[in-house]
Amino acid sequence: MSSLFPALADGPAERSEPGVPPDEVRRRVALRFGPRSLTYGELAGAAGAVAASIGRAGRAGRVAVWATPELETAVAVTGALLAGVAAVPLNPKSGEKELAHILSDSAPTLVLAAPGAHLPSALGDVPRADVDASATGTPPADETADGDPALVVYTSGTTGPPKGAVLPRRALAATLDALAEAWQWTGDDVLVHGLPLFHVHGLVLGVLGPLRRGGSVRHLGRFSPEGVARELRAGATMVFGVPTMYHRIAEALPGDPELAGALAGARLLVSGSAALPAHDHERIAAATGRRVIERYGMTETLMNTAVRADGQAPAGTVGPPLPGVELRLVEEDGTEIGAYDGESVGEVQVRGPNLFSEYLNRPDATAAAFTPDGWFRTGDMAVREPDGSVCIVGRKATDLIKSGGYKIGAGEIENALLEHPGVREAAVTGEPDADLGERIVAWIVPADPGSPPGAEELADHVARRLAPHKRPRVVRYLEALPRNDMGKIMKRALADA
Repeated sequence: MSSLFPALADGPAERSEPGVPPDEVRRRVALRFGPRSLTYGELAGAAGAVAASIGRAGRAGRVAVWATPELETAVAVTGALLAGVAAVPLNPKSGEKELAHILSDSAPTLVLAAPGAHLPSALGDVPRADVDASATGTPPADETADGDPALVVYTSGTTGPPKGAVLPRRALAATLDALAEAWQWTGDDVLVHGLPLFHVHGLVLGVLGPLRRGGSVRHLGRFSPEGVARELRAGATMVFGVPTMYHRIAEALPGDPELAGALAGARLLVSGSAALPAHDHERIAAATGRRVIERYGMTETLMNTAVRADGQAPAGTVGPPLPGVELRLVEEDGTEIGAYDGESVGEVQVRGPNLFSEYLNRPDATAAAFTPDGWFRTGDMAVREPDGSVCIVGRKATDLIKSGGYKIGAGEIENALLEHPGVREAAVTGEPDADLGERIVAWIVPADPGSPPGAEELADHVARRLAPHKRPRVVRYLEALPRNDMGKIMKRALADA
């Protein structure tokens, strides 16, 4: 197949964007991590050296990458892809048990890491190769096919040991090209973010996306509103983040006119990995005149939907399906929901070139994840608006509450609670109830811990905004909500809070 990275390809016909001289592309900055950067020419040399070293190791089926937020991680993954070898990004914060499982399951023959990076004992038996960002080398000829594995990314493992989702090269290309169409993403764009590089958000969208377009990425290392503002003022055009990051931006905006001005000048502000609360949407829009757009995807599917750059960005919608992606909502019995009424809740199922090919070493789990006719069961619940846009209401396992004969999505109740001035954070779950089947439970982090809003006050607040049957029956107060590395609320942990 053609290279995933035309700007790094050997052939002059593929090396540059249409109308841009190859030498100009090679001088363009591809990656910047803090003060360190690589042009496309330098990245081609450094990634080529990695690819050559992998080739000398016998063109291993998989190589692990110690995915610290450093320049070397981006070089390592790019080099593995140039070599035609699947990369397994490892979370440096993984516990020993989880890391041991991933290594046993993926069986990498090599681990790529930044020089000086401390690797845990679980990696002691895996040969190590340090990534030299100043090296030069030539990758082997591209002999890959569309279906060849590109990445093996491990899921969070909330219902058991993490599963390795095998992402083929066609999935990366299809998702990134579909996003380019939806977001009018070109080689002129400069992306800024501070996302982890062991998830598809930060790695595929945040690093491989700019490289496929021939553009630039500026990684903050560690997210901060000040860092975002600095890079936007220095020419960045796009921001990728998760709701926790945008919440911090919204909190900082009232006292930081320079941040507001920098965000106002961005071409695109994108949020993903979880729903962005409506009140943060509105605070950012009011201060900057710019609306954050949302997209929806997951490890196994990469991106399914996205609000278009030239479309409307109402809070709560993740946009229509991306080009090439088929999406449907189904009832519990598999019956398709044809209504686009903003009310009928169903499970999201998707089909298209963006899908993973299998769970590594798990044919049983792979078979269970798909319908007989090839639709992937996401486990996410959603409604569709009359214009076809999708609104995610939660996960089937944790966010769909069946109470008093109604199917209720936790997300809309959480958004309503967050509109109350006394609520800083909110999560909603269901628990067994002899009368209702399930009762709605609100988990609240109060804005003022010394004077939290009362349960009846919050129930009335929700009932006025939504419907009486959606009001919480129980309110529990916490100092903080449990979250994972991407800022997602871990609802299964709330029972232990």
